[in-house]
Amino acid sequence: MAMFEAAQSLKKESKEPMTESRKKEARWGLFFLSPWMIGFLLFYLLPMIASFAFSLLRFNPAVPDESIFIGFTNWQRAILIDQEVRLSFTRTLHFAAISLPIGLGFALFLAIILNSESVIGKTLYRTLFYMPSMIPLVATVLIWNGVLNEQTGWINVLIEQITGIQATGTEGLRWLADPQLVYFAYTMFGLWGVGNAMIIFLAGLQGVPTELYEAAEIDGASWLTRLFRITIPMITSVIFYQLVLGVIGSLQYFLAPFVLNQGTGFPQGMTRFYMVYFYKQSFSFFNMGYGATLAWLMFIVSLILTIVLFGTAKYWVYYAQEERK
Repeated sequence: MAMFEAAQSLKKESKEPMTESRKKEARWGLFFLSPWMIGFLLFYLLPMIASFAFSLLRFNPAVPDESIFIGFTNWQRAILIDQEVRLSFTRTLHFAAISLPIGLGFALFLAIILNSESVIGKTLYRTLFYMPSMIPLVATVLIWNGVLNEQTGWINVLIEQITGIQATGTEGLRWLADPQLVYFAYTMFGLWGVGNAMIIFLAGLQGVPTELYEAAEIDGASWLTRLFRITIPMITSVIFYQLVLGVIGSLQYFLAPFVLNQGTGFPQGMTRFYMVYFYKQSFSFFNMGYGATLAWLMFIVSLILTIVLFGTAKYWVYYAQEERK
């Protein structure tokens, strides 16, 4: 109802002639928006249009003069013929189903702990947990490649010393070579850089009204009750934001398998994710037309998933400025 009234008021205002001051204000607004509009046009919209045009061609950037218009043949191949497209999508979604809940849950856990009044030295811990996110991703992958080494990696050594299970050596845990463990190993790479998400969650937690906690304490609510009845419902908008970014980022996962395996898919093709397959087609085989088609398919899938997330948000995301009906 409020949106309808606002639309009606805007419609009435649009019928009224604009005064000179309002015209000047509009011109200044367009002037300050123009850098973003020009950047969007040059670096987003035009490249997207060009990539769609490439998807209709058999295009090799090494010999651009030999480009041939083939219509939607690339699309037909990607959707109906090429089984690797479906398999790479499946691997990507499988990895996202493992890494995304663990990553978001760990970031939220750290934020809740570091938001507690009983923790001493919170500023120091926040800094320490955030610092690894500033390390370049390539360096992070190489560091964890050593940490997870089956012979000398300290994680295997620690597991062996604590549990007594043989974790080192040829019969130990081969995190990066075992198809059943490799996704958990890549998830550890992400936990190393969880500081950004932790900071955002921490900002959301500090925006929860303290009166709610005080009232709950008077009523005798336990810590877990306050967590699940107050804290998490009040930061669902932040969780939703992180979820959308996490889904899009998981679909575009590329760096770790490419740095470690050069896109070979080792072990047993488990790390040949969609973006790795896209890179191989586009820049290894120079099949740029087919690569543009794969890029557009990723865009369409990401857009559909984002729309679904926004469509379900009204059932579980709470915004303080909105009235619940």
